[in-house]
Amino acid sequence: MKNYFLSMLLFILVGQGVKANTPPDEGMWLPMLVERLNYTDMKNKGLHLTAEELYSINHSSMKDAIVSMGFFCTGELVSDKGLYLTNHHCGYGTIQEHSTIEHDYLTDGFWAKTHDDELPVKDLTVFILNYMDDVTSQVLSDVTDGMSEDERYDAVSKVIKKLKEEKSEKGKYRVDIKPFFNGNEYYMFVYHQYSDVRLVGAPPSSIGKFGGDTDNWMWPRHTGDFSMFRIYTSPSGENATFSKENVPLKPKHFLPVSLKGVKKGDYAMIWGYPGTTDRYLTSYGVKDLLDRKAPTIVEIRDAKLKVMKQHMNSDPAIRIKYAAKYAQTANYWKYFIGQSRGLKRLKVYDKKLDIEQRFDRWVNSSKERQDKYGEALKLIEDGYAKTAPFTVPMQYLQEAVFQGPEFIYYAFGTYQTYMILKTQSTKKGDDRAKYDEVIKGEAESFLAGMADHFKDYDFETDKHLFIELMGMYFKNVPKEYQAYITDKKDNKTYLIDILNKKYKGDIQAYANAIFAQSAFVDSTRLRAFMSKPSLKAFDNDMGFQMANAMINSIRALYGHLGEAEGNISKGMRLFVDGVRKMETGKKFYPNANSTLRMTYGEVLDYYPGDAMHYDYVTTLDGVMEKEDPSSDEFTVPDKLKELYMKKDYGEYAAADGTMPVCFLSTNDITGGNSGSPVINGDGQLIGIAFDGNWEAMSGDIFFENKVQRTINVDIRYVLFIIDKLGGAKHLVDEMTIVK
Repeated sequence: MKNYFLSMLLFILVGQGVKANTPPDEGMWLPMLVERLNYTDMKNKGLHLTAEELYSINHSSMKDAIVSMGFFCTGELVSDKGLYLTNHHCGYGTIQEHSTIEHDYLTDGFWAKTHDDELPVKDLTVFILNYMDDVTSQVLSDVTDGMSEDERYDAVSKVIKKLKEEKSEKGKYRVDIKPFFNGNEYYMFVYHQYSDVRLVGAPPSSIGKFGGDTDNWMWPRHTGDFSMFRIYTSPSGENATFSKENVPLKPKHFLPVSLKGVKKGDYAMIWGYPGTTDRYLTSYGVKDLLDRKAPTIVEIRDAKLKVMKQHMNSDPAIRIKYAAKYAQTANYWKYFIGQSRGLKRLKVYDKKLDIEQRFDRWVNSSKERQDKYGEALKLIEDGYAKTAPFTVPMQYLQEAVFQGPEFIYYAFGTYQTYMILKTQSTKKGDDRAKYDEVIKGEAESFLAGMADHFKDYDFETDKHLFIELMGMYFKNVPKEYQAYITDKKDNKTYLIDILNKKYKGDIQAYANAIFAQSAFVDSTRLRAFMSKPSLKAFDNDMGFQMANAMINSIRALYGHLGEAEGNISKGMRLFVDGVRKMETGKKFYPNANSTLRMTYGEVLDYYPGDAMHYDYVTTLDGVMEKEDPSSDEFTVPDKLKELYMKKDYGEYAAADGTMPVCFLSTNDITGGNSGSPVINGDGQLIGIAFDGNWEAMSGDIFFENKVQRTINVDIRYVLFIIDKLGGAKHLVDEMTIVK
């Protein structure tokens, strides 16, 4: 028995397969392969649909009800009028965008009474899968084993470009072709795309974000994490930008909504667009993550959160401006803390090492395998050794610079204008004048988006972020990897030298100078700057100098990383291919990569630690137990308390009279699955997935069957909030309710 479980653990670490007798919770399966790989097991576990009802090219099926929100969240269609549900945190940016002091939808919630009241969503295109196809043979048709990584990339890219052009039908469809199993297979995804999306409803943040950062990634959970949107098309049913003439989408399929509730052991499947997992990650990758990447991200985000929180607490207007930014930062700040904890607690490094030793023995048992796979792990090891010095500098660029003080990244938006001005400066006469209209057009395009940027920008907050985050950057990144500006002779001047020499190392003084002079921190200055852009003005602007220096830095870093990352890529492709051949007789699923997946399991409780047990369901009783009027994370709306006191739950209550809020399932999800439908064996919506649990935060790298759970908001709570608290019964009536 001991040896059996050891082999199971080793198998799970590779992150791919499921033996016939393993629990059906691990695995993010491609829908087109479900009939061949999973259907029998799904039926045995409680599925009552046919394989054709799950995925079909020629008929309406489950896939046609699943919406990708720009590949960062998932939604599910629940009516024949294009209405879809997703998470509150997926709609949070839109809710924030439409919020003002006078109409604070973050605090008060929003419910459209009519279609005319629905609020347009800026810059969001949603996608519904038309079909997927295995195109491995076409994509790899010109690839040979003797190719370099660059040659392989060029050969693959050429075929992909041609296929995408053929299948897009002149832009009617979005076509993605992505690598699977680290480049050993390729699949094509053809999507319907819709550009007119409108916010229909959202509960107050005291419901949609109840528990805040404290409860994030935690169970028991009591969060009504949902919002509602509607997709519109042209009157003829085609994709169209926002217009009052547009009509609600008529979907090929939408999900009926079940009021029957859930009980322990019930079948549950989740469909959606999981973002990224790395279940094949080697011991070298785990070490790099634990020693360098994760601690750096956590330290930077911790500082960023403290600055934003200080300013948000000082002014309601700033709170609204930075609400979405704060939530996005906090989510993965806590994620990396929990992931590191889980990797260490589960000794994942050691277990990955065991798999690699098994792989070595398998390779060395055959001359043919040695020739094909013998260099795999060595390439990975050498690659990580060479990239190690650059991990921290790269994380600082991503976290402290690109996602730090906003003016730096914002200034990148004018880089094209700057480069055209530089080119123009080398021309004379008529040749020079030819660039005037191009420059004018670039500047006007940038100016058109200024209002949106500065709507959610605060000068003092951004300055404080610069002082804290760039102070950390200058202190913690070795000088040779830091940002620099160059003169005409390509001589480097590092920003840290400017800080030390001109400002005597005083980051506050450096910030004062930039924010007093740069156009990119002030809308009035910037409008004047871009109304008549000049090369001299760009070169002299301290904010643009900062952005330009960061571009130089990232180019230099990528120059160092190129060959090493190529070795890692090749090593991983060989390693994954070898592992799949080594583990014969097993079913394999690929890492998540923002493509449609299906995962199936059951509603289930768990035991998080010694002498501890967590039930699989929470109720409104728990909301009231957690209430803390002094905390913005645990406030409870008065109307919700009134409904609770009266037990006015309508038809949404459980059989025992309680009001269900959330439940657990054993499904395998990750970021991108936020908003995914939880569906019972009859194809009916029973909940909306929104989180994972703290004990399994390392799940993107190592799946832990015993404790890994998905946290879902019960659909009955969603309907209760819409109807009883929101007074939007008309939205419930639009759905097909199964009692």
